Amino acid sequence: MRSRREGPDVTAGAPLRLSAATARRLAGQVEPAPFDPRELTTGIVHLGIGAFHRAHQAVYTQDAMAATGDSGWGVLGATQRSRGVVDQLVPQQGLYGVLTKDAAASSLRLVGVHTGVAFPRDETPRVVAAIAAPSTHVVTLTVTEKGYRLAPGGGPDLTDPDLAADLATLGSGDDAPARTPLGLLFLGLAARHRGDAGPLSVVSCDNLASNGHVLAALVARTLDAGGRSDLASWVATSVTFPATMVDRIVPATTPEHRAEALALLGLRDEGLVVAEPFGQWVLEDAFAGPRPVWERAGATFTGDVEPFERAKLRILNAVHSTLAYRGALRGLTTIADAVADPDLLAASRALVDQDVLPTLEAVPGVDLAQYRDSVLARMANPATGHTTVQVASDGSVKLPQRLLGTVRDRLAVGAVPHAASATIAAWIAYVRSVTAGSLVLDGRVVTLDDPRADVLAAAAAGPVDGLADRFLRLSDVFGDLGGSRELRDAVAAGLRDLGVR
Repeated sequence: MRSRREGPDVTAGAPLRLSAATARRLAGQVEPAPFDPRELTTGIVHLGIGAFHRAHQAVYTQDAMAATGDSGWGVLGATQRSRGVVDQLVPQQGLYGVLTKDAAASSLRLVGVHTGVAFPRDETPRVVAAIAAPSTHVVTLTVTEKGYRLAPGGGPDLTDPDLAADLATLGSGDDAPARTPLGLLFLGLAARHRGDAGPLSVVSCDNLASNGHVLAALVARTLDAGGRSDLASWVATSVTFPATMVDRIVPATTPEHRAEALALLGLRDEGLVVAEPFGQWVLEDAFAGPRPVWERAGATFTGDVEPFERAKLRILNAVHSTLAYRGALRGLTTIADAVADPDLLAASRALVDQDVLPTLEAVPGVDLAQYRDSVLARMANPATGHTTVQVASDGSVKLPQRLLGTVRDRLAVGAVPHAASATIAAWIAYVRSVTAGSLVLDGRVVTLDDPRADVLAAAAAGPVDGLADRFLRLSDVFGDLGGSRELRDAVAAGLRDLGVR
Protein backbone atom coordinates (compact mmCIF):
# COMPACT_ATOMS: atom_id res chain seq x y z
CA MET A 1 0.00 0.00 0.00
CA ARG A 2 1.28 3.48 -0.87
CA SER A 3 1.61 5.89 2.06
CA ARG A 4 0.40 9.51 1.76
CA ARG A 5 3.98 10.77 2.04
CA GLU A 6 5.19 8.74 -0.92
CA GLY A 7 3.24 10.95 -3.34
CA PRO A 8 0.92 10.04 -6.16
CA ASP A 9 1.46 7.55 -8.93
CA VAL A 10 2.48 9.06 -12.24
CA THR A 11 1.74 6.89 -15.23
CA ALA A 12 3.93 6.52 -18.29
CA GLY A 13 1.69 9.07 -20.02
CA ALA A 14 0.66 12.46 -18.74
CA PRO A 15 1.02 12.93 -14.97
CA LEU A 16 -2.09 13.13 -12.86
CA ARG A 17 -3.57 16.59 -12.48
CA LEU A 18 -3.83 18.38 -9.18
CA SER A 19 -7.30 18.12 -7.64
CA ALA A 20 -8.90 17.77 -4.24
CA ALA A 21 -8.63 14.00 -4.58
CA THR A 22 -5.03 13.74 -5.80
CA ALA A 23 -3.82 16.38 -3.33
CA ARG A 24 -4.51 13.93 -0.51
CA ARG A 25 -1.44 11.96 -1.63
CA LEU A 26 1.07 14.79 -1.64
CA ALA A 27 4.74 14.28 -0.93
CA GLY A 28 6.07 15.86 2.22
CA GLN A 29 8.07 18.65 0.54
CA VAL A 30 4.88 20.52 -0.47
CA GLU A 31 2.85 22.55 2.02
CA PRO A 32 -0.77 21.40 1.66
CA ALA A 33 -3.81 23.67 1.67
CA PRO A 34 -5.36 23.69 5.16
CA PHE A 35 -8.91 23.50 3.78
CA ASP A 36 -10.78 21.65 1.08
CA PRO A 37 -12.15 24.60 -0.94
CA ARG A 38 -15.38 22.70 -1.54
CA GLU A 39 -16.11 22.95 2.18
CA LEU A 40 -15.68 26.73 2.43
CA THR A 41 -18.42 29.37 2.51
CA THR A 42 -18.04 32.23 0.06
CA GLY A 43 -17.44 35.45 1.97
CA ILE A 44 -15.42 37.32 -0.66
CA VAL A 45 -15.98 37.97 -4.35
CA HIS A 46 -12.83 38.86 -6.25
CA LEU A 47 -12.91 40.63 -9.61
CA GLY A 48 -9.86 39.96 -11.76
CA ILE A 49 -8.58 36.56 -10.68
CA GLY A 50 -5.15 36.75 -12.27
CA ALA A 51 -1.78 35.57 -11.05
CA PHE A 52 -1.21 38.49 -8.69
CA HIS A 53 -4.40 37.89 -6.73
CA ARG A 54 -3.65 34.17 -6.49
CA ALA A 55 -0.14 34.82 -5.16
CA HIS A 56 -1.09 37.71 -2.85
CA GLN A 57 -4.60 38.28 -1.45
CA ALA A 58 -5.55 34.61 -1.75
CA VAL A 59 -2.47 33.60 0.24
CA TYR A 60 -3.18 36.18 2.95
CA THR A 61 -6.80 34.99 3.10
CA GLN A 62 -5.80 31.33 3.44
CA ASP A 63 -3.31 32.15 6.20
CA ALA A 64 -5.90 34.27 8.02
CA MET A 65 -8.46 31.47 7.89
CA ALA A 66 -5.88 28.93 9.01
CA ALA A 67 -4.92 31.13 11.97
CA THR A 68 -8.47 31.21 13.27
CA GLY A 69 -10.12 28.11 11.81
CA ASP A 70 -12.78 30.36 10.25
CA SER A 71 -13.92 28.78 6.98
CA GLY A 72 -16.32 31.58 6.05
CA TRP A 73 -13.97 33.52 3.79
CA GLY A 74 -13.90 31.44 0.65
CA VAL A 75 -13.45 33.43 -2.54
CA LEU A 76 -15.51 33.36 -5.71
CA GLY A 77 -13.21 34.67 -8.42
CA ALA A 78 -14.36 36.39 -11.61
CA THR A 79 -12.11 36.53 -14.65
CA GLN A 80 -11.84 39.48 -17.03
CA ARG A 81 -11.04 39.00 -20.69
CA SER A 82 -11.03 35.22 -21.09
CA ARG A 83 -12.06 32.00 -19.40
CA GLY A 84 -8.46 30.81 -19.13
CA VAL A 85 -8.39 30.78 -15.31
CA VAL A 86 -11.73 28.94 -15.28
CA ASP A 87 -10.18 26.19 -17.37
CA GLN A 88 -7.14 26.13 -15.10
CA LEU A 89 -8.83 26.02 -11.71
CA VAL A 90 -12.30 24.50 -12.03
CA PRO A 91 -11.01 20.99 -12.90
CA GLN A 92 -8.70 21.32 -9.87
CA GLN A 93 -11.57 22.27 -7.52
CA GLY A 94 -9.89 25.66 -7.05
CA LEU A 95 -6.56 24.26 -5.86
CA TYR A 96 -3.27 25.53 -7.26
CA GLY A 97 0.34 25.94 -6.22
CA VAL A 98 2.38 29.03 -5.42
CA LEU A 99 6.01 28.43 -6.34
CA THR A 100 8.12 30.81 -4.27
CA LYS A 101 11.58 31.43 -5.68
CA ASP A 102 14.69 33.41 -4.93
CA ALA A 103 18.21 33.06 -6.25
CA ALA A 104 19.01 30.25 -3.82
CA ALA A 105 15.93 28.10 -3.31
CA SER A 106 12.36 27.23 -4.26
CA SER A 107 9.38 26.11 -2.23
CA LEU A 108 5.83 25.15 -3.14
CA ARG A 109 2.61 25.54 -1.23
CA LEU A 110 -0.96 24.81 -2.23
CA VAL A 111 -3.70 27.40 -1.96
CA GLY A 112 -7.32 26.35 -1.71
CA VAL A 113 -9.51 29.35 -0.92
CA HIS A 114 -11.50 29.64 -4.15
CA THR A 115 -15.00 28.24 -3.93
CA GLY A 116 -15.45 28.85 -7.65
CA VAL A 117 -14.23 30.73 -10.71
CA ALA A 118 -16.66 32.41 -13.10
CA PHE A 119 -16.29 33.91 -16.57
CA PRO A 120 -18.65 36.92 -16.58
CA ARG A 121 -19.39 36.66 -20.30
CA ASP A 122 -21.13 33.37 -19.52
CA GLU A 123 -21.84 33.68 -15.80
CA THR A 124 -22.63 37.29 -14.93
CA PRO A 125 -25.76 36.26 -12.92
CA ARG A 126 -23.65 33.92 -10.79
CA VAL A 127 -21.21 36.68 -9.84
CA VAL A 128 -23.99 39.20 -9.26
CA ALA A 129 -25.80 36.76 -6.98
CA ALA A 130 -22.62 36.17 -4.99
CA ILE A 131 -22.04 39.91 -4.47
CA ALA A 132 -25.68 40.24 -3.38
CA ALA A 133 -25.57 37.29 -0.94
CA PRO A 134 -25.80 38.21 2.77
CA SER A 135 -22.90 35.85 3.49
CA THR A 136 -20.61 37.96 1.28
CA HIS A 137 -19.03 40.87 3.12
CA VAL A 138 -16.08 41.87 0.92
CA VAL A 139 -15.46 42.45 -2.78
CA THR A 140 -11.81 42.77 -3.82
CA LEU A 141 -10.41 43.87 -7.18
CA THR A 142 -7.20 43.43 -9.16
CA VAL A 143 -8.22 44.66 -12.60
CA THR A 144 -5.09 46.75 -13.45
CA GLU A 145 -5.11 50.48 -14.05
CA LYS A 146 -6.87 50.04 -17.39
CA GLY A 147 -9.78 48.19 -15.80
CA TYR A 148 -11.10 51.30 -14.06
CA ARG A 149 -11.93 53.07 -17.35
CA LEU A 150 -10.67 56.39 -16.05
CA ALA A 151 -10.95 59.50 -18.18
CA PRO A 152 -8.40 62.34 -18.07
CA GLY A 153 -9.03 64.15 -14.82
CA GLY A 154 -10.01 60.99 -12.95
CA GLY A 155 -13.71 60.56 -13.65
CA PRO A 156 -15.33 57.69 -15.54
CA ASP A 157 -14.65 57.49 -19.24
CA LEU A 158 -18.28 57.54 -20.36
CA THR A 159 -17.15 57.37 -23.98
CA ASP A 160 -15.84 53.85 -23.36
CA PRO A 161 -18.29 51.65 -25.29
CA ASP A 162 -18.09 48.74 -22.85
CA LEU A 163 -18.71 50.92 -19.80
CA ALA A 164 -21.56 52.68 -21.62
CA ALA A 165 -23.11 49.30 -22.44
CA ASP A 166 -22.87 48.23 -18.80
CA LEU A 167 -24.57 51.44 -17.67
CA ALA A 168 -27.37 50.85 -20.17
CA THR A 169 -27.81 47.32 -18.83
CA LEU A 170 -27.93 48.63 -15.26
CA GLY A 171 -30.64 51.11 -16.20
CA SER A 172 -32.76 48.68 -18.21
CA GLY A 173 -32.64 45.65 -15.96
CA ASP A 174 -31.45 43.55 -18.90
CA ASP A 175 -29.46 40.45 -17.96
CA ALA A 176 -26.77 40.97 -20.64
CA PRO A 177 -23.26 39.91 -19.61
CA ALA A 178 -21.16 42.57 -17.90
CA ARG A 179 -18.42 43.87 -20.19
CA THR A 180 -16.27 45.58 -17.57
CA PRO A 181 -15.29 44.91 -13.96
CA LEU A 182 -17.03 48.13 -12.95
CA GLY A 183 -20.19 47.01 -14.72
CA LEU A 184 -20.07 43.72 -12.86
CA LEU A 185 -19.63 45.58 -9.58
CA PHE A 186 -22.55 47.93 -10.36
CA LEU A 187 -24.86 45.02 -11.12
CA GLY A 188 -23.85 43.32 -7.89
CA LEU A 189 -24.36 46.47 -5.84
CA ALA A 190 -27.79 47.00 -7.38
CA ALA A 191 -28.80 43.43 -6.58
CA ARG A 192 -27.48 43.75 -3.03
CA HIS A 193 -29.43 46.98 -2.57
CA ARG A 194 -32.65 45.38 -3.85
CA GLY A 195 -32.18 42.39 -1.58
CA ASP A 196 -31.33 44.50 1.49
CA ALA A 197 -28.33 42.21 2.08
CA GLY A 198 -26.45 44.59 4.35
CA PRO A 199 -23.27 46.65 4.12
CA LEU A 200 -20.31 45.75 1.94
CA SER A 201 -16.61 46.60 1.75
CA VAL A 202 -15.14 47.02 -1.75
CA VAL A 203 -11.36 46.76 -1.65
CA SER A 204 -9.22 47.83 -4.60
CA CYS A 205 -5.85 46.07 -4.68
CA ASP A 206 -4.51 47.77 -7.81
CA ASN A 207 -1.56 50.11 -8.13
CA LEU A 208 -3.56 53.32 -8.15
CA ALA A 209 -2.78 56.21 -5.86
CA SER A 210 -5.50 56.36 -3.18
CA ASN A 211 -7.10 53.41 -4.93
CA GLY A 212 -10.04 53.05 -2.56
CA HIS A 213 -10.91 56.72 -2.65
CA VAL A 214 -10.54 56.81 -6.44
CA LEU A 215 -12.87 53.82 -6.76
CA ALA A 216 -15.44 55.33 -4.38
CA ALA A 217 -15.56 58.57 -6.40
CA LEU A 218 -15.63 56.65 -9.68
CA VAL A 219 -18.58 54.54 -8.56
CA ALA A 220 -20.52 57.57 -7.32
CA ARG A 221 -19.92 59.62 -10.46
CA THR A 222 -20.69 56.75 -12.80
CA LEU A 223 -23.95 55.91 -11.05
CA ASP A 224 -24.99 59.55 -11.11
CA ALA A 225 -24.14 59.78 -14.80
CA GLY A 226 -26.19 56.64 -15.41
CA GLY A 227 -29.23 58.07 -13.70
CA ARG A 228 -28.99 55.80 -10.66
CA SER A 229 -28.93 58.33 -7.86
CA ASP A 230 -30.98 55.95 -5.72
CA LEU A 231 -28.25 53.33 -5.88
CA ALA A 232 -25.57 55.99 -5.39
CA SER A 233 -27.29 57.11 -2.18
CA TRP A 234 -27.37 53.56 -0.82
CA VAL A 235 -23.70 53.04 -1.72
CA ALA A 236 -22.79 56.26 0.12
CA THR A 237 -24.30 54.96 3.37
CA SER A 238 -23.76 51.20 3.14
CA VAL A 239 -20.54 50.57 1.18
CA THR A 240 -16.98 51.49 2.11
CA PHE A 241 -13.92 51.52 -0.13
CA PRO A 242 -10.81 50.99 2.02
CA ALA A 243 -7.56 52.09 0.39
CA THR A 244 -4.77 49.54 0.16
CA MET A 245 -1.16 49.11 -0.83
CA VAL A 246 -0.06 45.76 -2.23
CA ASP A 247 3.41 44.51 -3.07
CA ARG A 248 4.72 41.21 -4.36
CA ILE A 249 6.54 40.44 -7.58
CA VAL A 250 4.60 37.79 -9.49
CA PRO A 251 6.27 36.90 -12.81
CA ALA A 252 4.64 35.01 -15.63
CA THR A 253 4.59 31.23 -15.17
CA THR A 254 6.92 29.50 -17.64
CA PRO A 255 7.21 25.88 -18.79
CA GLU A 256 10.35 25.65 -16.64
CA HIS A 257 8.36 26.71 -13.58
CA ARG A 258 5.73 24.08 -14.36
CA ALA A 259 8.40 21.39 -14.67
CA GLU A 260 9.91 22.44 -11.33
CA ALA A 261 6.51 22.36 -9.65
CA LEU A 262 5.77 18.95 -11.17
CA ALA A 263 8.98 17.60 -9.70
CA LEU A 264 8.04 18.92 -6.26
CA LEU A 265 4.36 18.09 -6.40
CA GLY A 266 4.26 14.96 -8.50
CA LEU A 267 1.09 16.36 -10.08
CA ARG A 268 0.34 18.55 -13.07
CA ASP A 269 -0.83 21.99 -11.92
CA GLU A 270 -2.42 24.08 -14.65
CA GLY A 271 -3.10 26.93 -12.20
CA LEU A 272 0.46 27.35 -10.93
CA VAL A 273 1.64 30.87 -10.10
CA VAL A 274 5.16 32.04 -9.19
CA ALA A 275 6.20 34.67 -6.66
CA GLU A 276 9.14 36.15 -4.85
CA PRO A 277 9.42 35.52 -1.08
CA PHE A 278 8.54 39.12 -0.18
CA GLY A 279 4.95 40.18 0.31
CA GLN A 280 3.28 43.27 1.78
CA TRP A 281 -0.32 44.34 2.22
CA VAL A 282 -1.34 47.58 3.92
CA LEU A 283 -5.07 48.26 4.35
CA GLU A 284 -7.05 51.23 5.57
CA ASP A 285 -9.04 50.18 8.62
CA ALA A 286 -12.37 51.33 7.15
CA PHE A 287 -14.49 48.22 6.61
CA ALA A 288 -18.28 48.32 6.58
CA GLY A 289 -18.72 44.94 8.22
CA PRO A 290 -16.92 41.67 8.97
CA ARG A 291 -13.62 40.88 7.28
CA PRO A 292 -10.91 38.22 7.50
CA VAL A 293 -8.30 38.77 10.19
CA TRP A 294 -5.66 39.44 7.56
CA GLU A 295 -3.41 40.95 10.22
CA ARG A 296 -2.92 37.41 11.55
CA ALA A 297 -1.37 36.65 8.14
CA GLY A 298 1.01 39.63 8.25
CA ALA A 299 -1.09 42.43 6.76
CA THR A 300 -0.87 45.93 8.23
CA PHE A 301 -4.00 47.88 9.14
CA THR A 302 -3.66 51.63 9.47
CA GLY A 303 -5.70 54.81 9.52
CA ASP A 304 -3.72 56.22 6.59
CA VAL A 305 -2.36 54.10 3.77
CA GLU A 306 -1.05 57.04 1.75
CA PRO A 307 2.50 57.24 3.17
CA PHE A 308 3.05 53.52 2.52
CA GLU A 309 1.44 53.72 -0.90
CA ARG A 310 3.32 56.79 -2.01
CA ALA A 311 6.65 55.28 -1.00
CA LYS A 312 5.89 52.11 -2.91
CA LEU A 313 4.63 53.84 -6.06
CA ARG A 314 7.43 56.40 -6.15
CA ILE A 315 10.27 54.07 -5.21
CA LEU A 316 9.49 50.51 -6.25
CA ASN A 317 7.17 51.14 -9.19
CA ALA A 318 9.10 54.11 -10.56
CA VAL A 319 12.39 52.20 -10.36
CA HIS A 320 10.69 49.22 -12.02
CA SER A 321 9.67 51.43 -14.96
CA THR A 322 13.09 53.08 -15.12
CA LEU A 323 14.84 49.73 -15.36
CA ALA A 324 12.29 48.48 -17.90
CA TYR A 325 12.67 51.32 -20.41
CA ARG A 326 16.38 51.85 -20.03
CA GLY A 327 17.05 48.13 -19.91
CA ALA A 328 15.03 47.38 -23.03
CA LEU A 329 16.83 50.16 -24.89
CA ARG A 330 20.12 48.46 -23.98
CA GLY A 331 18.90 45.13 -25.28
CA LEU A 332 18.40 43.63 -21.83
CA THR A 333 15.60 41.10 -21.49
CA THR A 334 14.90 40.95 -17.75
CA ILE A 335 14.68 43.41 -14.90
CA ALA A 336 17.38 41.41 -13.11
CA ASP A 337 19.67 41.94 -16.10
CA ALA A 338 18.90 45.65 -16.01
CA VAL A 339 19.60 46.17 -12.31
CA ALA A 340 22.89 44.28 -12.74
CA ASP A 341 24.01 46.96 -15.21
CA PRO A 342 26.10 49.48 -13.18
CA ASP A 343 24.82 52.46 -15.19
CA LEU A 344 21.18 51.51 -14.76
CA LEU A 345 21.67 50.73 -11.08
CA ALA A 346 23.20 54.20 -10.66
CA ALA A 347 20.30 55.78 -12.57
CA SER A 348 17.80 54.02 -10.31
CA ARG A 349 19.57 55.18 -7.18
CA ALA A 350 19.77 58.72 -8.55
CA LEU A 351 16.02 58.74 -9.23
CA VAL A 352 15.25 57.73 -5.65
CA ASP A 353 17.89 59.79 -3.86
CA GLN A 354 17.72 62.99 -5.90
CA ASP A 355 14.03 63.24 -6.76
CA VAL A 356 11.85 60.75 -4.86
CA LEU A 357 13.08 60.85 -1.26
CA PRO A 358 12.78 64.65 -0.98
CA THR A 359 9.06 64.33 -1.81
CA LEU A 360 8.19 61.64 0.75
CA GLU A 361 6.98 62.06 4.29
CA ALA A 362 8.03 59.64 7.00
CA VAL A 363 6.40 56.20 6.83
CA PRO A 364 5.65 54.62 10.22
CA GLY A 365 8.09 51.81 10.90
CA VAL A 366 9.87 52.13 7.54
CA ASP A 367 13.43 53.35 6.87
CA LEU A 368 13.09 54.67 3.32
CA ALA A 369 16.79 54.30 2.48
CA GLN A 370 16.67 50.67 3.58
CA TYR A 371 13.45 50.26 1.61
CA ARG A 372 15.24 51.56 -1.50
CA ASP A 373 18.01 49.01 -1.00
CA SER A 374 15.53 46.18 -0.45
CA VAL A 375 13.70 47.12 -3.65
CA LEU A 376 16.90 46.96 -5.67
CA ALA A 377 17.85 43.65 -4.05
CA ARG A 378 14.45 42.17 -4.88
CA MET A 379 14.71 43.31 -8.48
CA ALA A 380 18.10 41.63 -8.73
CA ASN A 381 16.48 38.27 -7.97
CA PRO A 382 16.79 36.41 -11.31
CA ALA A 383 14.19 33.88 -10.27
CA THR A 384 11.34 36.37 -10.67
CA GLY A 385 11.93 36.58 -14.42
CA HIS A 386 10.14 39.91 -14.88
CA THR A 387 10.89 41.02 -18.42
CA THR A 388 11.65 44.59 -19.38
CA VAL A 389 8.98 44.54 -22.08
CA GLN A 390 6.38 43.21 -19.65
CA VAL A 391 7.03 46.01 -17.16
CA ALA A 392 7.30 48.57 -19.97
CA SER A 393 3.70 47.99 -21.08
CA ASP A 394 0.99 50.62 -20.54
CA GLY A 395 3.45 53.42 -19.89
CA SER A 396 0.90 56.15 -20.58
CA VAL A 397 -1.19 54.77 -17.72
CA LYS A 398 1.60 53.79 -15.34
CA LEU A 399 3.87 56.84 -15.46
CA PRO A 400 1.26 59.32 -14.21
CA GLN A 401 0.81 57.09 -11.17
CA ARG A 402 4.44 56.16 -10.59
CA LEU A 403 6.51 59.16 -11.63
CA LEU A 404 4.65 62.35 -12.44
CA GLY A 405 3.65 63.08 -8.84
CA THR A 406 7.36 63.18 -8.00
CA VAL A 407 7.94 65.53 -10.96
CA ARG A 408 5.17 67.88 -9.84
CA ASP A 409 6.41 67.98 -6.25
CA ARG A 410 9.96 68.77 -7.31
CA LEU A 411 8.90 71.50 -9.70
CA ALA A 412 6.64 73.00 -7.02
CA VAL A 413 9.66 73.73 -4.81
CA GLY A 414 11.73 75.10 -7.67
CA ALA A 415 13.86 71.98 -8.22
CA VAL A 416 14.43 70.53 -11.68
CA PRO A 417 13.81 66.75 -11.51
CA HIS A 418 16.67 65.69 -13.76
CA ALA A 419 16.64 62.01 -12.77
CA ALA A 420 12.87 61.70 -13.16
CA SER A 421 13.09 63.54 -16.47
CA ALA A 422 15.63 60.96 -17.61
CA THR A 423 13.04 58.24 -16.99
CA ILE A 424 10.44 60.16 -19.02
CA ALA A 425 13.04 60.46 -21.78
CA ALA A 426 13.68 56.72 -21.61
CA TRP A 427 9.96 56.05 -22.03
CA ILE A 428 9.78 58.37 -25.03
CA ALA A 429 12.86 56.74 -26.54
CA TYR A 430 11.34 53.30 -25.97
CA VAL A 431 8.08 54.29 -27.65
CA ARG A 432 9.96 55.83 -30.58
CA SER A 433 12.12 52.75 -31.03
CA VAL A 434 9.21 50.31 -30.73
CA THR A 435 6.86 52.19 -33.04
CA ALA A 436 9.65 52.45 -35.61
CA GLY A 437 10.03 48.67 -35.46
CA SER A 438 13.70 48.95 -34.52
CA LEU A 439 13.69 47.39 -31.03
CA VAL A 440 14.48 43.68 -31.13
CA LEU A 441 14.86 41.55 -28.00
CA ASP A 442 15.57 37.83 -28.03
CA GLY A 443 15.19 37.84 -31.79
CA ARG A 444 11.69 39.34 -31.72
CA VAL A 445 10.56 42.77 -32.82
CA VAL A 446 8.92 44.46 -29.82
CA THR A 447 5.45 45.93 -30.33
CA LEU A 448 3.87 48.70 -28.27
CA ASP A 449 1.40 47.51 -25.64
CA ASP A 450 -0.39 50.65 -24.50
CA PRO A 451 -4.04 51.81 -24.56
CA ARG A 452 -2.89 55.05 -26.26
CA ALA A 453 -0.62 53.31 -28.76
CA ASP A 454 -1.90 55.24 -31.80
CA VAL A 455 -1.52 58.63 -30.16
CA LEU A 456 1.94 57.75 -28.87
CA ALA A 457 3.04 56.51 -32.29
CA ALA A 458 1.98 59.81 -33.83
CA ALA A 459 3.92 61.78 -31.20
CA ALA A 460 6.98 59.58 -31.70
CA ALA A 461 7.05 60.04 -35.47
CA GLY A 462 8.94 62.90 -37.05
CA PRO A 463 12.16 64.69 -36.21
CA VAL A 464 13.96 64.51 -32.90
CA ASP A 465 13.68 68.27 -32.63
CA GLY A 466 10.43 68.83 -30.79
CA LEU A 467 10.10 65.18 -29.71
CA ALA A 468 9.97 66.07 -26.01
CA ASP A 469 7.44 68.82 -26.72
CA ARG A 470 5.17 66.50 -28.71
CA PHE A 471 4.98 64.03 -25.85
CA LEU A 472 4.65 66.57 -23.07
CA ARG A 473 1.72 68.15 -24.92
CA LEU A 474 -0.23 64.89 -24.42
CA SER A 475 -2.41 66.37 -21.70
CA ASP A 476 -4.20 63.10 -20.95
CA VAL A 477 -0.81 61.77 -19.81
CA PHE A 478 1.07 64.82 -18.51
CA GLY A 479 -1.74 67.18 -17.58
CA ASP A 480 -0.41 70.69 -17.11
CA LEU A 481 3.22 69.56 -16.89
CA GLY A 482 3.65 70.27 -20.58
CA GLY A 483 3.74 73.96 -19.73
CA SER A 484 6.95 73.60 -17.72
CA ARG A 485 9.94 74.84 -19.73
CA GLU A 486 12.27 73.36 -17.12
CA LEU A 487 10.75 69.91 -17.59
CA ARG A 488 10.82 70.16 -21.39
CA ASP A 489 14.48 71.12 -21.31
CA ALA A 490 15.34 68.32 -18.87
CA VAL A 491 13.50 65.68 -20.92
CA ALA A 492 15.15 66.91 -24.11
CA ALA A 493 18.52 66.64 -22.39
CA GLY A 494 17.65 63.10 -21.35
CA LEU A 495 16.86 62.20 -24.94
CA ARG A 496 20.23 63.57 -26.06
CA ASP A 497 21.98 61.56 -23.34
CA LEU A 498 20.28 58.43 -24.66
CA GLY A 499 21.49 59.19 -28.15
CA VAL A 500 18.00 59.41 -29.62
CA ARG A 501 18.14 60.31 -33.28
